[in-house]
This record gives sequence, C-alpha cells and structure tokens, in this order.
Amino acid sequence: MMEQDPFSLSGKRLLVTGASSGIGRQIALTCAQMGAQLVVTGRNEARLQAVVDALPGGGHVAVVADLAKPSGRAQLVAQSGVIDGIAHAAGMSKLVPFRLISEGHLDETFAGNTFAPMLLTRELLAKKRIAPGGSILFIAALSSHSGALATAAYAASKSALLGAMRSLALEVARQGIRANCIAPGYVRTPMLDGLGAGGGKMEDLFALTPLGMGEPEDVAHAAVFYLSDASRWITRNYFILDGGLSTPMDIYA
Repeated sequence: MMEQDPFSLSGKRLLVTGASSGIGRQIALTCAQMGAQLVVTGRNEARLQAVVDALPGGGHVAVVADLAKPSGRAQLVAQSGVIDGIAHAAGMSKLVPFRLISEGHLDETFAGNTFAPMLLTRELLAKKRIAPGGSILFIAALSSHSGALATAAYAASKSALLGAMRSLALEVARQGIRANCIAPGYVRTPMLDGLGAGGGKMEDLFALTPLGMGEPEDVAHAAVFYLSDASRWITRNYFILDGGLSTPMDIYA
C-alpha cells in the first residue's frame, strides 16, 4: 500500500480564525482543497457564509464570533468540536506613529492580535478540543521580527505571539501537539489596502522586496505545511516568508 501524502489534510478537522477575508480566507480555501474539513470563524456573517459556500468538500461549519470578547470565544469553543489544528489568522493593524500611540490603541491592538488567540487557545486546550498530535499555528508578521515605521503597537502585539508560542510549545509537547508561527511580509490583502489608504507608502516597500508583493496563497501554502503531518517534527519554529525583504542585500554586488 502507498503511504498517504504527508502534506495531505484528508481526515483532518481544522479551525481557521479571521476566515472571512484576506489570509484567513485563503488558508481556509487551500486547506479544504487539500482535503480538510473546516470550522471557519469571523465577525462578518455574509462574508463568512460566502467563504463556506466556496469551500470544496462538505461538513464545513461557520461560526460568527468576535474573538476579542469572552462570549465569542466561548461560543466558538462550544461549536468547534474536536479539531486537529488551528490557524490563528484574525488580526488588525493601523498605522500610528509612536508619539501618537494611545492606551486605547494599545488595548484594541493587543485585544485582537495577542489576547484573543492566546485565550482562545487556552480554552480549546482546557476543553480538550485539540486532538493529540494536533497543530497550533499563529500568524504573526514580519514586523514582529524587524519592526516598521508607525507600527510599534502592531509589531509589539505580534512579537508577543512569538514568545507565547515558544512557551506554549513546551507545555503541549507531551500531547504531541505542535505550536509554530508564520511571519508574512507584505501580502496583497484588504488589510494592506487599508494601510495604503491610511497614508502608508506601500509602493516604496514593495520596490524593496526582491520577489515583489506576496499573495494570500503564498501564506496558505506554508500554513498547509504546518497543519499537515509533514511538519510533525517541527515545533517552536518561527518561519519568515517575505519575498526576501528582510534578507540584507549588497547593493554594490
């Protein structure tokens, strides 16, 4: 008998947050194409249902929930069932120079980008909703590694995920559960469009990226690897995919 493709997600039930748009949406679509059954969540009911309608296969579930609120997390945990993996793709970003950072901006950024995925993971583990051998994947950001202008709160919130992931990975290893981070660079998403509309000079950054701006599929393919059995011996890992943006270049070469 031929062994199953280790990159296949057939037979796996996966939870994807922030699935109503951008990277989360594409992760859900690509995972379903690879055979997974999806539980998808987001705050916009119409967009979330459109994603479910587009997913190949059957048995997919949509849960409309605000994960920054305890009630939203409790609702999702109650409806998710036992899962083999989770991709934390929900998040938010606003360009705010350090001198203009407010307590409210910090509260909002950390609530969505840090506290929500950490607390949701805690509740899933407490209710034994993540199966042994499962995978926990946080979507961080290149900013958590390198920083960028006017993104101090965002970079800090994503950097916090890195530290949390490394500690969590040690605690869940005895159940064979893995925890890792993907840190994308500039990817063509509605969130990035919003930063550009807010005054960010995105075209200057794109010009510095050797392979150009990324697409949601580029991140989704990496997510499939971390959610599949192909990564069964990888944990506490921080994977940057940015088209070469963060790699130093010798301009005189």
